[in-house]
Formats: sequence, structure tokens, C-alpha cells
Amino acid sequence: MFSTASLTGIALLYMALLFTLAIFVERKVRKQSGLSFQGPIYALSLAVFFTSWTFYGSVGFALENGLQFFAIYIGAILGLLFGAKAIKKMVLAKESFRLTSIADFISTRYRRSQRIAALVTIIAILGLLPYIVLQLRAINSAFDVLTNDSATQGSWSAAIITLTLAFITILFGARKIDPTERHQGIIAVLAAECLVKLFAFIALGLFVTFGLFDGFDDLLKQAEQANLQSVYSFGGSDSFLTWVALIILGAAAILMLPRQFHVTVVENPGTTHIKSALTLFPIYTLGINLFVIPIALAGLLLGLPKSSGDQFVLLIPKLANSEVMALVGYLGGFAAATGMVIVTLITLATMTSNHLVIPIWRRFKPDLNLGASLLHLRWILILGIALIAHLFANQLDAPYLLVALGLISFAAVLQLAPAGLIGLFWRKGNSLGAALGLLSGFILWGFTLVLPPMVGEGWIDASVMTNGLFGHSWLRPNALFGLEFLPPLAHGVFWSLLFNITLYVVGSKLYKPRKVERAQTEELFNATNEMLTDRYRNARPTGLEAYIEREPKTQEAELLLNRFLSSDAADQVLGSILTDLQLGARTHFTIVELMEFHRLLEQRLAGSIGAAGAHSAIEESIRYSDRESADLKALFSHIASELKLSSSETENSPLFESLQDNNEQLNNELAKLKNANKVLEEKVDRQYEVIHGHRLEIQKLTHENQTLKARLGLSTDES
Repeated sequence: MFSTASLTGIALLYMALLFTLAIFVERKVRKQSGLSFQGPIYALSLAVFFTSWTFYGSVGFALENGLQFFAIYIGAILGLLFGAKAIKKMVLAKESFRLTSIADFISTRYRRSQRIAALVTIIAILGLLPYIVLQLRAINSAFDVLTNDSATQGSWSAAIITLTLAFITILFGARKIDPTERHQGIIAVLAAECLVKLFAFIALGLFVTFGLFDGFDDLLKQAEQANLQSVYSFGGSDSFLTWVALIILGAAAILMLPRQFHVTVVENPGTTHIKSALTLFPIYTLGINLFVIPIALAGLLLGLPKSSGDQFVLLIPKLANSEVMALVGYLGGFAAATGMVIVTLITLATMTSNHLVIPIWRRFKPDLNLGASLLHLRWILILGIALIAHLFANQLDAPYLLVALGLISFAAVLQLAPAGLIGLFWRKGNSLGAALGLLSGFILWGFTLVLPPMVGEGWIDASVMTNGLFGHSWLRPNALFGLEFLPPLAHGVFWSLLFNITLYVVGSKLYKPRKVERAQTEELFNATNEMLTDRYRNARPTGLEAYIEREPKTQEAELLLNRFLSSDAADQVLGSILTDLQLGARTHFTIVELMEFHRLLEQRLAGSIGAAGAHSAIEESIRYSDRESADLKALFSHIASELKLSSSETENSPLFESLQDNNEQLNNELAKLKNANKVLEEKVDRQYEVIHGHRLEIQKLTHENQTLKARLGLSTDES
């Protein structure tokens, strides 16, 4: 029907149009304050949730499981509607802490823990990289269906498309070093792609339903005559449990998928636009799924094999000799796949650089000075992830695993929900509970959901499924602890979520976090409190004596910024902080202004290297003098007395706890310096003793030499 060259050319032309749209939007944004219709554009961008797995795979899923395909989208709608308050809180947290990703958000909730950020990043990579592979394979499969060319030509075409996607992602999604800055070009592209896939699927549905058949009634009548009622049934005997599992996965995915967090939170232009999403997203969901069942029935009635259900969207137009509709199906699936790939590449590259590469690099090279290289690092990661996914998409021959990849990826993301969502509303959740929950859920996810497909591929001995791990029958991946009545997906979701939530709650109850963690938790809850007005959030400190010299503090901050940003970017960030502080021509800080200066410094740096990394860098690089620490303590004591706080209230106050921890940290550092000085003095004393001994030895030898010469009748002068 088409040649590989023609389809590749069409794909590249389509991406060129996206490229042009992104450039147009970026230029318009630079000239004006922003885009019109931001609400609808924002709402449409959320439809990046619907990937090629929706466009192609929903039909195949319906053929096997009936209406269960829609359960995950019901979950997404419910998650968005009931999670609107959580989204608002996450957006407020993003604005206060300049969050860059879901890993950044979760780590910020738990004392900005770099380890938790790294764990979330690893879960995201292992969960989402296979999903990128799935999108690229969908593009490859479309080529195979619509062309008859050699596999070599198809592989070269796939490589060109992958590289072009990476190029667009770098140019419009990773052009700025601060990922929290909105990428309105990319958002406009996503909105356009969401319209393309919606209109494409509706057009195909209309073509099939009213072009090849005489409407819905005709389709249903013929389906009944052919005994195809299972396609629009609710499923088998255990369907209820699978429905529940799918709804849970959908609800968690719309809130916790890294790409959804990016478009919903990081790229959010304001909390007011969330209302637009609550209205448009359910309508979009119904629209893109309206013709799934008709297309599934039509394919079977036209004689297509059930096993090819994922290609019905392309095979039906091909069977009808309609090149136009085949091209519509190809472009719709291409738009669905590429939108997901672009956003996921941005998020994975950001998380990997901020929470894996840079922390490891800093551990082995504490004086790390990235400068402008941070942006180049992200470009390399985007290209690397894209090429790895392309390699797997073209080389991986594992049909059993590929069928399960979509739901396995969603189940991986589900493990982020307890720490991310419960922690947003429950103050007592802490870092130990979050770490235990994430780790246990991740392990159970791998054991119950990833291991069975690997056994199916023959990569692992099948005895583990029948006899259990290490021969223990209660450690069977499909019947853990003897629970055999659950269907596979529900079984994995149940155990992973049960362990995750249980250990999160138990760990949080048993462990009393340090004062600094409690203070940071309170800080986040205050930042996400909608009752706080913008005036209060943006208030700037005034009053008190300005005795702290500004120049040394700004130099200290500049040195820190230059480790991660280019010189120009560091100067720009420092200038914006000083402008926000409204210091004017003053050359000295008050103690409160100094604290605010360091808070803003951490906030700005978080936009580039993540909240956890920024917090760690501030702790390592920023120092307070004895007077500054004493003044901070005295200041709070004065405020506490003015407010007539009791001693217990004072001690439990987050600010007081933070100051106490800061004082403890300074005391610990002072003790370390004293110990180091003592060790140095001991070394000097030992060296002095050695030198003194050498001097005595030289004097002794000199005396003996002179005595010997005197006996020989030689004068000392002759010598």
C-alpha cells in the first residue's frame, strides 16, 4: 500500500509541522506575556495519557477482555476528579520549591532525601523505559502492516524517526537548564497531537461504522448473529477483581505517571486551569474510546484474525483499499506514540541527571563543577534513553512480555502513590516509612508481575511458578502466600500495594523523624495550604539591624551556583534573588534577610538540579557565623515570647527545631575542626620531637668529630 520511504517522509513531514508549531508558539510567547486559550491547551496536553496502547491496543484488549479496556480510563477520570485537591497541592508545592519531577516532589516531602529521590527515579526508569519501547514498536508495527519493504529499510526508517524525536525533545524540552520554566512550545505540540489522535480515531470509527456497515445497530445485529457478544461483555467470572485492579491503576497513573506529573504540575500555568481539565478530560476520554468496540466487531466480521486485534485500526482500511483512512490510522497512532515518548524522555532525563548521575558524580568528586555541562548532560541522556529504547524495540523478540508491558508499567507507577499521595495529606508520614513502602512495593511488583512474563519467555526456570521460589510453595509469583483465587493482575496489584501501604504506615509510626525532617514537613504543608494568600507567600522580611556584609554572602552563593550553572546563568539567578529581596542599594543583610536569601538560593538551584540535590548542596556550602546562629536563636525566642508561646510549643515549633538542628550541625562541625586541629598538633609535636632528636644527634657527632681531630693534632679550622 505504501513504501517505507513514503511513510518515513510522511512521518518526517508531520514532525516538521510540529517543529514549526513549537517555534511559532515559542516566538509568540517571547513577544507577548503568553498564549491565549491556556486552559483548553493545558487540558488537552493532559491527554498525553492516551498513547499508542490506547490507539492500537484498546481494540486488541477488547477482543480478549470485553469492556475491561475502559476500566483503566474510568480510573483515570475518577483519579482526576477526586484528586483535584491533590493536584492543587502539588502545583502549590511546585511553585514554592521549584519541583522538576515526581521524584523531586516525593523527596521534598521526605526531608529532601536524595536516597528516596534516587529510588523513585529507578522505579520510574524500570517502569517507563519498557513503555517507550512499546511506543516505538507500535510505530514499527504500523510500518510492517502498511508496507511490504524489507526489514532493513524499516529499521533504518525507525532509527531516523527515533533520532528526530530525540532532536525535537532536546530543542524544545531541554533547551533551558531550569526544567521548571514552562516549555509552551512542547505543550502546544502535545495539545496538537492529542487533537490529531482524537480526530483520527473518530474518523476511523465513523468510516468503519457508517462506511463499511450501516451504523451501530447493523454492527450489533451482525455481531449477535456471529456470537461475538464477548467483545462487549464485562468479562469472565473473575472480571470484577480485574476491573477493580484496572481502575486503581488508572487512578494512580493519571496522578503519578512521571509524564502526567510533568504536564499536570510542572507545566501548569496556574491552579485555575485545573477546572478546565476536570471538564475536558472526561469528554476527551469518552471520545477517543467511543469506537473501540465497533472497530473490534468490524474487524472480526470482516474476517480478520483475533490475534491481530492491535492492528485492526490499520488492517481494516487496508482491507477496504482506502489509503486515506490507512494514513489517518497511521498518523493517529504516530501522534499517540510520539507525544508520550517526547514527554517521557524529558522527565526521565531530568530525574536521571538530578538524582542519579550528579549525586554519584559529587560523591566521587566533591569539588564537581558542572557549569554549562549540566544541560549537555541532559541532552546526552535524552539521546541515550531514546537509542536504548530503539535498540530494544527492534531487537527484543519477546511477544509474551510485550503484551504485558503496558499494565506492568502502570503497576510500577502505582508504587509511588502511597508515599506521594498519602504523604500529601498525612503529616505523620516520614522518610523511613516512605523508603520501606517504596522498596517493598517495588520488590513485590517485580516478583508478582515482572517474573511471570519472564518465565513465559523461557528466561527463568518455570519451576518457580509451580514450586515457588527456593522450593517454597508459598512463594509462588502467581499465588503468593497461598492466595490463588485472584487473577494475575489483581494478584500483583493487591500484594504490592498491601506491602507498600502497610510498611509506609508502620514505618512512619515506629520511627520518630529528626527535628529537621519535621520542620521540612511542616514547611511543605504550609506551602500547600490554599488558605495562605499570595500576599503572605510572597511577603519579604523587613526590620532588624542590617549588620551582615552582603558581598561575602553573595560571593559564597555565586561560587555555589557556578558549580552547576554557566557564569551568565549564575549571575542571572543571583540578580533575580537580590531583586526579590528588595534590598536596593543596601550593602548589608539583616539576619532574617540572610535566611530568606539562602531559602531563595536553594529554591532557584532546585529548579536546575532538583530539590534534594539543592538542599544537599546548600548544607555543604553555606556557613553561618557564631553571631548569626546566636541571633537566629534569639530572634525566635523573642517572637515566641511576644506570641506568649509555652516552652513546649516553642520546642515543637518547626522554626525552632530547624534552628536547633542548625546549631547542632555547627557544633558538630566545630567539634570536628577541633579534633582535626588536635590531630594536627599531635603530628607537629611528633615531628618536632623527631627534628629535636636529629639535632641532638648532629651535635653529638660534631662534638665527637672535633674531639677526634684534637687528638690527631688537627685544628678545627683545617677541617
